[in-house]
Amino acid sequence: MCLVNYLNRQALHDVAATRQLEQRLQQALPEHTLMARAGLAVARLALAIAPHAQRIWIAAGLGNNGGDGIEAALHLQRWGKRPLVSWLGHPEQASADTRLAYQNALDAGVPFVDGPPSHFELCIDALLGIGSQLREPVGLMADWMHRINTCAAPVLAVDVPSGLQADTGVASRCHVKANYTLSLLTLKPGLFTAQGRDLAGSVWLDDLQQDQVNPSAPPPSPPSAWLAGRALTTNRAHASHKGSYGDVVVVGGASGMSGAALLAASAALHGGVGRVFVSLLNDQPLRLDTTQPELMFRKLGTLPLETMSVVCGCGGGTAIAKHLPELLKSAKQLVIDADGLNAIAQSAPLQGLLAERGLQQRATILTPHPLEAARLLACSAADIQADRLTSAQQLARRFACTVVLKGSGTVIAQADALPVINPTGNARLATGGTGDVLAGLTGARLAGGLGAFDAACQAVYQHGAVADHWPQAQALTASQLARALTV
Repeated sequence: MCLVNYLNRQALHDVAATRQLEQRLQQALPEHTLMARAGLAVARLALAIAPHAQRIWIAAGLGNNGGDGIEAALHLQRWGKRPLVSWLGHPEQASADTRLAYQNALDAGVPFVDGPPSHFELCIDALLGIGSQLREPVGLMADWMHRINTCAAPVLAVDVPSGLQADTGVASRCHVKANYTLSLLTLKPGLFTAQGRDLAGSVWLDDLQQDQVNPSAPPPSPPSAWLAGRALTTNRAHASHKGSYGDVVVVGGASGMSGAALLAASAALHGGVGRVFVSLLNDQPLRLDTTQPELMFRKLGTLPLETMSVVCGCGGGTAIAKHLPELLKSAKQLVIDADGLNAIAQSAPLQGLLAERGLQQRATILTPHPLEAARLLACSAADIQADRLTSAQQLARRFACTVVLKGSGTVIAQADALPVINPTGNARLATGGTGDVLAGLTGARLAGGLGAFDAACQAVYQHGAVADHWPQAQALTASQLARALTV
C-alpha cells in the first residue's frame, strides 16, 4: 500500500480496464482471495490513520464494495477494535464473495446494526464503488451519506467516495466527502479531476499484490490517462547565453487590460526565458515597465515571429482577432489563451488556420477554462465538466494541437497521446491573472526547447506547485505567483 507519489508519473485506469483486471485476477486466484486482500488493505489503512479509534462504523452497500467493508470489519474485530456494520444488502441477493465475507464476520462476532451508531471515532464508507457511477443515492443510503458528511470522525472511502464517478470525477447530488480514499487495484481518473480532488482527500493505492499473479499472463489494458509527476530539473550550461533559452513575445493587453499581458510577460521572464517582448494592442503608449525593466516593448509588425514563441490573447479583448491570422500563420510556437480562444470560437476561418497549423506540426497550445472550451466545442460548460478528459481530447483532435483544460485537476491532452491529469494547485489560484501567468510560463517552456505537450505538462505542474507551497496565512496574487516561478 502506498500514498500516491506525485514525483513519478502514475497510471490511471478507467472502470472498464479495472474490471478487466479484476476478472483476470479472480480467474487466477482462489475464490474470495481478492475481496480478502481488499478488506485487509482497508483495515490496515484504517488502523494507520486512526490508531486510537475503537468504535468504527462501516457503512456497507449492496455490491462488492460493501463486501470489502464487511471484510475489513472482520480484521478490525480480530485486532481488538469494535467495528459496527450497517449493511444495506441481504445474503440472498449478495455476490458469493460478499456472502462469505458476511458469514465470516458473523462467525467472528462482528455486530451488524440497523443504522449509524450515536458515536464512532472512524467511519469507513463502503456504500458505492466504481460499478455504481450512474446511481443517484436515495432513501436510507442518502440518509447514511448525510450522517457521514456531518460526523466529526475521519472518513475513509473504499475505492472511491460514494457518489463519485470513477472515470470523470463528477459527483451525484448526494455523495460522500472523505478525508482518505483507498483506491484498490488501480488509480481512477475521477479521483484527481473535477469534484474528485475535493471529495477524495488523501489518496492511497493498494494494488492487491496483482504483480504476484501469473506473471506470464497478458498485461492488463493500458491506462486511460496519466497522473503527472514532477519533471526533473536540468542545470544550465555555463557556456550558454540568453539566446540559448529562446524569445517569448506576449501579444495582448488591449486598452484597460494591459495588466494581463504584463503578468504573462512576467511569468515568462521568471520562468527563465532568454528575452521577453511585449506587444500591447491598440497602440498603447507604455514603453517601459519600471518594476520589470527587462521587458522590451515592441510593435507587433517589427518582430520576427517565425523565430519566437508567441503568447497571445491575455487581456486581448476584441482587438486580438485582427492579429490572429498573422500569428497563426507565422509564429514558430504559439500559446493561445483567453480572448484569443474566444475569437477563434467565433470565426470559422480562424478555426481553419488553427487546424492547419496542427497539420503542419507547428507547436500550438490552447489553454481554455471550461467556458472557453465550451465555446470552442459549441456546447455548455456543464458538458465540458461532465467529462473533462474526453472534452480535452476532443479539442486536441479537432484542432490537432495540445490542450490545457484548466480547473481542478487540469487536463493536458494531445491528439496522439494519453491525456495527463495534473495533481498540483489549489483554490489560491482562483484569482484574477493566474491564467495569464500560466500562459506566459507555458510560452517560456516552449521557448526553452520543450515540445508542446511536455511544455504544457511542466508549466501546469510548476504553476500549481507554487500555490501548494504558498504560506497558509498569506494571500497569493498573480504577480506574486509569477515572481515565485523558477527555471
